[in-house]
Amino acid sequence: MNYIDKQFEAFADVLGVLEAIGLGFLLLIIAETLWDFSIKKRVSLKETTANFIIAIANHLLDRTLFGLVFILGLFIAQTYAFFTISTAWWSWIMAILMADFTYYWMHRCEHQVRVLWSYHSVHHSSPEFNLTTGLRLAWVEGMVEWLFFVPMILIGFSAIQTFIALSIVVLYQTWIHTEKIGKLGWVDRVFNTPSVHRVHHGSNKPYHDKNYGGILIIWDRLFGTYKSEQEKVVYGITTPISSWNPLVINFYECWKIIKDILKTKKLSDAVGFLFYRPGWKPKDRGD
Repeated sequence: MNYIDKQFEAFADVLGVLEAIGLGFLLLIIAETLWDFSIKKRVSLKETTANFIIAIANHLLDRTLFGLVFILGLFIAQTYAFFTISTAWWSWIMAILMADFTYYWMHRCEHQVRVLWSYHSVHHSSPEFNLTTGLRLAWVEGMVEWLFFVPMILIGFSAIQTFIALSIVVLYQTWIHTEKIGKLGWVDRVFNTPSVHRVHHGSNKPYHDKNYGGILIIWDRLFGTYKSEQEKVVYGITTPISSWNPLVINFYECWKIIKDILKTKKLSDAVGFLFYRPGWKPKDRGD
């Protein structure tokens, strides 16, 4: 642990800047929330409260158990790295690009593999779309998502550099959860923007499985998952959660998977319920 502490101390200035930006975004989120309620915009107090409670619990978990798993996982992977990439300025550009590319594929998997969707659906389950939606992240993400970034470390990026690069990718996305910013022309075709991300949160069929990018949306354009905002977005998931209880919100989809597995008698079907696309059902079962 002393080695890990020293790594974090070496980049304390960078981490401090990221924390300051994060605090600034939090103040922006609070300001938008107060503004929405002051003008009596259609914003649910229960939905907003659930988002903040989920975020507070997430912060505590990230600072303790799940955060420890995430960090330890990356540092253990570093001991098996095939190469070592320096932390020169050019490697930071590469690290952020690689983290963004990796984030695209992780995000895509989280939509197309049901066991991963079971936690990512937490973020999509809100029928509203505002800055507090960006706080609505599953409590177990830290236990899983670090695995996707192990390849970055194996090819030579340090664990701390990978962690910081990913933090930048995630932090960038805070401001895009809003309806207050319209289309931005050519910017929407290069970067992840509010318009682009509204599409991603749409439950409308034309918007399903679109716009997975973190910072850059060019990955979606390269791999055929880009969609511009056209028809009005209907937010949420196709099977809405009728609850504002943070526990229900976090484990709703997990419970659905368990119930599906308990109903089946075939191992192949149980595997399908875990690893096939959300909504998949065996051919002999039409319920």
